[in-house]
Amino acid sequence: MKHVLLVAVCFFFQLVQSQPDTLFLRTKAAKYDGPVWVQKNKASVSLSEVAFVNWNSGGTNSISGLLGMESSANYTDKYFSWRNDVVINYGVNKQQDRELRKTEDLFELNSDIGFKPDSISNWYYSAKLNFRTQLANGYRYPDKDMPISRLMAPGYLFFGGGMEYGKNIEQLSFYFSPLTLKATFVLDENLANEGKFGVTPAVLDSEGNVIVPGKRVRKEVGVLVNNSYEMEVATNIKVKQQVSLYSDYINNFGNVDVDWRIDFDFKVNHFIKATLGSHLRYDDDIKTIIPSEIEGETDEAGAKVQWKQFLGIGFAVDF
Repeated sequence: MKHVLLVAVCFFFQLVQSQPDTLFLRTKAAKYDGPVWVQKNKASVSLSEVAFVNWNSGGTNSISGLLGMESSANYTDKYFSWRNDVVINYGVNKQQDRELRKTEDLFELNSDIGFKPDSISNWYYSAKLNFRTQLANGYRYPDKDMPISRLMAPGYLFFGGGMEYGKNIEQLSFYFSPLTLKATFVLDENLANEGKFGVTPAVLDSEGNVIVPGKRVRKEVGVLVNNSYEMEVATNIKVKQQVSLYSDYINNFGNVDVDWRIDFDFKVNHFIKATLGSHLRYDDDIKTIIPSEIEGETDEAGAKVQWKQFLGIGFAVDF
């Protein structure tokens, strides 16, 4: 009996030394290969064209184009994650007997930094910065005399800190920030005086002269929730979903600004790709207008849901 017990004890100690993690159900940290910088760049061109010759159903000749540029530089190590990307999109459309019109215009910059207290955790203490604006004037076509938007009119800046969950943070991220600054810039004097995009309008006298100029910046502090998810749903078909929900603490808390994007990328080969996208927005500070009973004037109609859909086929190069 003593010999059996001695053999059992020796076997136990040998097992502890050879497989301690398995025996005590400890989670083994993933292998650490050192800090990594990953940079990606992508340029794309999407074109669509329609032409009619003696077409008895009628139609209008048109051509559309969209240029896109994306660049990212991401850093990861045992405890830190730092993701940076820049997106530039510009699109135009030309129809027969009609002026060239802008269909897409975006400049967006993102920078997210996160720290996790141990190497096996999926939770990060995070800080996020998002900035976006446009590059060229926007118009209420066919009127091209009075721009309704310009570079930095509007411009949006979000900056805040919170907690972020991401098992593979570049594919799945859930972020909650109880304290986020939102700044809206309207650096065009005319648009600022009109109080566009939520800034305080100018004070006018009885003859319409400006007494106090309109504010160029609107600041808000609120709560922000972000979620992004990227996956391959089928061979050569990827989907990326991004949603942002923001509510200001001071001005009408509980009224939520929504920015929700879903994009499908279809890869034909290394150069030819197709994209199907949906972009929905709601911002209570962006008011719509309707024709007024007074000829030539307009009235404010309140905020409405904005929606944009895109389908394009073109060339894309990763470098």
